[in-house]
Amino acid sequence: MSQSELTREVARRVFASEFNDSTYAFKESDDERAPNFALLPTGDRANRVFVVGTLTETEDVGDDSEYWRGRVVDPTGTFFVYAGQYQPEAASVLRDTEPPEYVSIVGKPRTYETDDGTVNVSLRPESIAVVDDDTRDRWVVETAERTLDRIESFEEWEAEQEAPESASTAPTNEYAEMARERYDSPVVNYRNDVIQALESLEAIEETDDAEATV
Repeated sequence: MSQSELTREVARRVFASEFNDSTYAFKESDDERAPNFALLPTGDRANRVFVVGTLTETEDVGDDSEYWRGRVVDPTGTFFVYAGQYQPEAASVLRDTEPPEYVSIVGKPRTYETDDGTVNVSLRPESIAVVDDDTRDRWVVETAERTLDRIESFEEWEAEQEAPESASTAPTNEYAEMARERYDSPVVNYRNDVIQALESLEAIEETDDAEATV
């Protein structure tokens, strides 16, 4: 096994709403080979992410060579996925897949600043696969759980910081502290997104049950 495989970062499960708000990117070392991380507003870092959603649109936006853009929608928003000559397998999936289809993607967040100063976040895929609705539903549930875990850790840290008796003995949470400094969006927004995502699954199940009884 190569060193890169040994040190590969875990792919975080994250909903589109939080992913698109993860506009601050950083490294933890001056080494030019050090990984880039996106700072998640719920207080964690992500070098790689794992997402599942509905591929609703694909387009070749390249000039001289193929460069595919895909729109992938989850219950909270839209991921924009870009794949070109350096991601040939992912690009071929975007080229050959006829939307709409459920897809799973493992990839790296990338930030881009527009002329007006807006920072957009996109996903550079390592792999894309067409999946079934059970896989998509399972991802929504697991991503909801992971997001709530991050929110609870953030809120516990925040409560400790605000407690007058904590002083210098409060536990540290480096990424929660960074997120509070860098972002304006309160973490309760992402708790609301979790609720929205889980309610969307319940609505689908109720529709399926109703159709089954017709």
